[in-house]
Parts: sequence; C-alpha cells; structure tokens
Amino acid sequence: MRSGPVLIAFDGSPTALRALREAAELFAPRAGLVVVVWEAGAAYDFATIPSASLELPPAQLDLRRAAELDQALYADAERLARHGAAVARSLGMPADALAVADELTVSETLVRIADDVDAAAIVVGRHDHSALHDVLVGSTAKGLLRQAPCPVLVVRSADVA
Repeated sequence: MRSGPVLIAFDGSPTALRALREAAELFAPRAGLVVVVWEAGAAYDFATIPSASLELPPAQLDLRRAAELDQALYADAERLARHGAAVARSLGMPADALAVADELTVSETLVRIADDVDAAAIVVGRHDHSALHDVLVGSTAKGLLRQAPCPVLVVRSADVA
C-alpha cells in the first residue's frame, strides 16, 4: 500500500477547486500535496517565435527580460500552489504546496512526482476540451489514467450534465 500523500493537481480553475474539495472530502485526514505544474522557459519560447511567415522583423531575444518573466511565472505558480494548499487545509486536509516545472507533459510530470512521494492517489479536474484539443495537446487526465503508479480520481467540471 502506498503511504504518501494524495497528490492534487491544481491550476486555480473552478474545476481544479472542485477536485480539491472532493479530495479533501474523500481523503482527509490523509495529507495532501497540492501541485501546480508551470511551463518553464515559456518566456524564451515567446521571444523566439518565428516571425518570417508573418512578414515581421525577427524577434529580438532579450535574455534578461525573458529570465525576469520566467521567474515571475514561477512565483505565480508558487503562490497558486500555496493558495490551493491553504484551501485544502481549510477543508480539514493537511496539505503542502509544490510548484514544479513541466518536464515533457503535465501528466508525465505528475506521474514522476507521484512516484517520488509514493502518492496514495492522484486527483485531477477534467477540463472539457474539444476532441481536436485532446488529439493535438493531449489530455492530462487520459495520460494519468494510462501511466499513474497509483489510483487516479478524475473530477469533472460542475457544469457538465
């Protein structure tokens, strides 16, 4: 039996809040780990977007500004994770916060963390995307269901009938 915390994927959306509430209701007093996965290096990606096809001058990469933006994105992820952990604690679930850089995909990052902390379960909110979005970008929930080393609870959005 896995002895670690319940890993709760959190992005601050209404669906993620609903998943966090469900996790607290189902698993408290077991400890939780509220995880925000952020896109490290996104600022550098935006600075180097090819502009030739748009007939624009080449983008000028300002490494200092890109680094500042990347640091700001990380700080936002940390604040969001701490907020999610505070919500979990207010619902009776002792919880820690973790902001972690995306490695390959969000689901692969969450699977690695679940392995590292011996997670008892993973809880994730299911965002309702189009089928095309899931094909092009992939579905975090679907990836977790295929790869997770522990049970996965997928919570649908509240507005789904």
